Amino acid sequence: MRIQALYRLWLERAQEDPELHEELSGLNPEKDADAINDRFYRDLEFGTGGLRGVIGAGTNRMNIYVIRRATQGLCAYLKAAKLPGKVAIGYDSRIKSDLFALEAAKVIAANGLTAYLYPRLEPTPALSWAVRYYGAGAGICVTASHNPAKYNGYKVYGPDGCQITLEAAAAVLGEIQKVDMFDGPLVMDENDARAAGRIVSIGEDCLEAFLDAVQAQSVAGGGKLDLKVVYTPLNGAGLECVTKILRRIGITDVTVVPEQKNPDGHFPTCPYPNPEIREAMETGLKLCRAVRPDLLLGTDPDCDRMGVAVPEGDDYRLITGNEMGVLLLDYICRKRLENGTIPQRPVAVTTIVSTDMADAVAAEYGVELRRVLTGFKFIGEQIALLEAEGHSERYIFGFEESYGYLSGGHVRDKDAVNASMLCCEMTAWYREQGLTLAQAMDALYEKYGCYHNRLGSFTYEGADGMAKMQAIMDTLRANPPKTLAGEPVTEVTDYSQGVRGLPRSNVLEYRSGNGKVLVRPSGTEPKIKVYLSSRAGTMADAEKATESLLAEIAERYLA
Repeated sequence: MRIQALYRLWLERAQEDPELHEELSGLNPEKDADAINDRFYRDLEFGTGGLRGVIGAGTNRMNIYVIRRATQGLCAYLKAAKLPGKVAIGYDSRIKSDLFALEAAKVIAANGLTAYLYPRLEPTPALSWAVRYYGAGAGICVTASHNPAKYNGYKVYGPDGCQITLEAAAAVLGEIQKVDMFDGPLVMDENDARAAGRIVSIGEDCLEAFLDAVQAQSVAGGGKLDLKVVYTPLNGAGLECVTKILRRIGITDVTVVPEQKNPDGHFPTCPYPNPEIREAMETGLKLCRAVRPDLLLGTDPDCDRMGVAVPEGDDYRLITGNEMGVLLLDYICRKRLENGTIPQRPVAVTTIVSTDMADAVAAEYGVELRRVLTGFKFIGEQIALLEAEGHSERYIFGFEESYGYLSGGHVRDKDAVNASMLCCEMTAWYREQGLTLAQAMDALYEKYGCYHNRLGSFTYEGADGMAKMQAIMDTLRANPPKTLAGEPVTEVTDYSQGVRGLPRSNVLEYRSGNGKVLVRPSGTEPKIKVYLSSRAGTMADAEKATESLLAEIAERYLA
């Protein structure tokens, strides 16, 4: 159907959400042709990360009609696959998250299945927990993670509590494509669905059991932790669970950043609510300079990522995702050896884009380090494989450089509630030795060498953005760099060929001397991401090498 015809169809049929109709009515078919084209030139892509896009009207936007269509396809998939007819649903603080979650529940109910819906916003890992707690065939989490306020998303989880596999995503997409946008989805009245037991509120028992499972991952040995913490949920879903878990482990001196305490999908103090970015943590850092805590914790809107800042001189130093992953891996190994709880043949898991420093730390403790593709679902799959072998105890920790961590198999997604607990325990442990986390990290650099890691992100908006990104990847494959920062490229890995038993993925890796570069298109945003790493004797030299690598790649290939 031509774009203008789609626009007219939506103008006629999209009446249930007044904001959508108002948005479409305000567009002029001639003057606003580009804006109309961007809304309708494609269906919002459904992949292993589900859906993610700008909130608004159109097939390429997040709205109730796109949500209903996706959920109808999911229901058809569950029936065809003969999976349990139950779906757990969670949501965060984003604009219309509660509405989208309810619309999904109404479609599930209309299809004769049962929706277990959290009665209030909760962390994404609590949704992963609920899937297995209720024996559900799938889970849905309405969130756009750490994206800007204009975005929302729809993540789908399998019966194992892990984000769906590549194969399952393809099957769900096939069912979605059979559904007419307006006439295809079945929708049940909420009151009727609740009366019939087709929409059920997730109980406090489920959430408390999740917190029990998180607390069971503690390696501190119990007792009150003498720690002063400032915490920011970044106006998201983390407040309840993070403060509860800190109280459970004996941390009572917690100051919540007031401007970022309450849920607010507009994120007024941090337009890009990502704890990886200093701007998002700045309000918390200002409070730290007044309160002088031992630790600043920040969790993203759906509370699956954690950022940290710690004292360094008169100010606070932000710990990177790679640094926190290395610190936690080292701490867990040390404490579990000390406690006598380290398993035989322990396994840690990280991604191909995470720091090589993790290999050195793992080797120090005799831990097998497995590397998987980017996306925490692949770490979750490794937990499931160990469980299937009857050795789930072998898994001790997993992390990705984008601030995601998990120390147990209680959920199958990154868990900032779990990470916040562990980070506080680790901070208190080092404090007993007279060290901050910054000093502990510097000691690890002194022992293993200085690894500097950098992420470059290049945006390609609009209808031609995806084509531009693919052209860049095609060029890199056809003409790979022979040198990087003056060093010959010694190793080229194309993950689209299926490397080391990993699924095929549109990722390229180049190694030269002590440098590493990986290039991949984002799975959730119109961006190409470049992951760079250099190792040197000093951090200044390592950082200089990394910046040279980024400048060269950007100039030669990404302009």
